[in-house]
Formats: sequence, C-alpha cells, structure tokens
Amino acid sequence: MASSGSYPQALEELILSLRRLPGIGSRTAERLALAMLDWTAHDLELFGAQLANLKKRLRFCDSCGNLSEAPLCRICSDPRRQTDVICVVEQAGQIPVFERAGCFRGLYHVLGGRIEPLEGRGPGELRIEALRRRLEGGQVRELILATSPDVEGEATAAYLADAFRGLSVTISRLASGIPVGADLGFADSATIAVAINARRTVGGGSG
Repeated sequence: MASSGSYPQALEELILSLRRLPGIGSRTAERLALAMLDWTAHDLELFGAQLANLKKRLRFCDSCGNLSEAPLCRICSDPRRQTDVICVVEQAGQIPVFERAGCFRGLYHVLGGRIEPLEGRGPGELRIEALRRRLEGGQVRELILATSPDVEGEATAAYLADAFRGLSVTISRLASGIPVGADLGFADSATIAVAINARRTVGGGSG
C-alpha cells in the first residue's frame, strides 16, 4: 500500500522500503527517497548493486561470529590482537562501538542475540556452545560479558557466568557508566571505554 499516494508508484515503493529501516519514519523516508532522485544513474546503479550483493558477499566469521567477507574476520585474523581475552556481545553490530573506543585489543564472541523467553529465544538459540569450545581450548584467561544492561541482557550475562563458572577463566562484567536499559549499540566511545576499563569480576577462575 502506498505511503501517501502523493508520488508516482515507483517513488512510493522506495519510500515504503526505506521506512522498514530502524529509526526511519515516514518523513525521513520521504526525504531520503527524494534525495536519491538527485543521484546520477551511475550512483543509483552502484547503490542497487551493493544492496543486491550484500548477503552474497557477507558471511559470519567461523571463529567469533562477526560479519566478514572471509572465513575469519579482520579481528580474528589480526596477529596483534590479544587471544587470551574474549569480549561477549549480543550482535555483530556492537563490535564497532568497542573498536571505536580503542580500549580493547582482545577478541570477540557474538552470541547472535540474548535470552528472551517471551520471544521464544532460549540459550539453545545462541552461540553459547561455540563459546564453550573456545574457552575449553585453554588459551583464554578472561571472559568479558558485554551484554546490554537491560533485563534480558543481565539475564543472559547471569546465565553465561553460571554456565562457565567451573572453567579456569576469570569472568567479568562491564562496569557502571552505561545507563540501565541501554542498547550497547548506541553507547558512545567514552562510555564504553569507562565501562570496559572498570569492569568487575563476577565469577570463574576456579581450577
């Protein structure tokens, strides 16, 4: 169904597609669509090709689950990274937030979500067993739980801390600084830096 019926069908369809993006309302979608009319035919074709090939070019890193164009993402394949510290995040889109903060040089592990019983998402739907295999390799000394500080994120962190408590790995949680209920994907670099540098131990480290 057209968004307003004020524009030709082709433009109405573009507006409706743009409205499906998170944070994009009707007026913003309309402005974006109209702005694209000023693009050259070449730019529009290039943009269309990028969209068409997006899922063909991208995959998930075999090790951490981050977005990548190769079997290993650029972080996992970087020999300068600390391999004995893993930071657990909910989604791959949260990794750039930590990278921009410039305070963490370890590796990541993407869960692929968080425990949400009301949405039918339990531990079995997350990449927890893959994380366990990485921890049982014996090279990791610290696991940083960087799930969001909302109800589901805290529940997920508590589940992970309990699940890995028997391993010889120090388990820590991001410190205060991130507002309760906030999505880490929207946190600024300074806040992330404070939270990760002042992280607190929540378990693990047993023989």
